[in-house]
Amino acid sequence: MASVPELKINELRASVEGKEILKGVNLTVRGGEVHAIMGPNGTGKSTLASSLMGHPKYEVTSGTVSLDGEDLLEMSVDERARNGLFLAMQYPSEIAGVSNANFMRMALNAKRGEGNEIPVLKFHRELQNKMKSLSIDTAFAERYLNEGFSGGEKKRNEILQMSVLEPRIAILDEIDSGLDIDALRIVADGVNALRGPAFGLLIITHYQRLLQYIVPDHVHVMMQGRIVRSGTRELAEELEARGYDWLKDELGIEDETESVNV
Repeated sequence: MASVPELKINELRASVEGKEILKGVNLTVRGGEVHAIMGPNGTGKSTLASSLMGHPKYEVTSGTVSLDGEDLLEMSVDERARNGLFLAMQYPSEIAGVSNANFMRMALNAKRGEGNEIPVLKFHRELQNKMKSLSIDTAFAERYLNEGFSGGEKKRNEILQMSVLEPRIAILDEIDSGLDIDALRIVADGVNALRGPAFGLLIITHYQRLLQYIVPDHVHVMMQGRIVRSGTRELAEELEARGYDWLKDELGIEDETESVNV
């Protein structure tokens, strides 16, 4: 496995319920880099995240994606996770009967591989330390996964899972939605603690405020299923100040209304 991770997306096209949403996405995310994708609703941001993770609802019709030089699209969802890809979901699922701690320990052991499982006591010590750093009540470890959690608690729990699994490439799909400013800072601190050459990050967000706490190296704008503009953090600030209409006008893009959650 390469020492510096790399996710490379080339001319990716994908459909949802027979409707083409991604129309040729090109993007490379490497270790040590933070990329942010912004854009209006219905332009394909969440479709990109779900397609990369292998959600069965999303059909990749053409293009290539590689993770550390290996064909990501040929991997099953669990193989993608074991190879270091992580998705923090916009709407995390609730799973009754499975405790938070058991879920994360099983996921970590699956990634580490047979014969390299983490001892139970060591795992629980490390988990409690990580929970404290994210201001998550340690009693949540024994609660069922996300069951009864508030929106903010679910989002912090996603970052906790990322912290435990230490992926090579992580995708955060609107992790900031529904968070107040204090929760946003806590989530950002958890993400920033992982930054380094062995970790690449792709953030999908509508708002520039998250990028004040997780400062991106690259900002991309997605419209009509493709990336239409890339720049530095100043691009995000310009979008926050001016919206998207000026860019649509400049590029000759007309508004589209999508009938699916993309």
